[in-house]
Amino acid sequence: MIFNLFLQSAQPNSLLGFLPILLIFGIFYFLLFLPMQRQKKQTAAMLADLQNGDSVVTSGGIVGTIVALDNDTLVLRVKPDNLKLQFARSSVTSKVTATPSGDGKK
Repeated sequence: MIFNLFLQSAQPNSLLGFLPILLIFGIFYFLLFLPMQRQKKQTAAMLADLQNGDSVVTSGGIVGTIVALDNDTLVLRVKPDNLKLQFARSSVTSKVTATPSGDGKK
């Protein structure tokens, strides 16, 4: 009899035991997976919008101007010797935005 009472009362507690696990998965989804998906979409959109003349930074830290584009490759002109280097499109990490010509120093 006591054993039956223990089994009957243990069932609702086991459902409550899964609640913290579900809560942890929910937190991981909103804090880790959702922002990573947004960043992947933004990077894919940036790579699709690349055009000739854009200044970009590669994953290796090389800054250059796009001279030619292909489906999965691009050619960058790198200063100071105007060297032309070919890269995979996926190696581009960001576009370089133009800064104002004044350096702001006094």
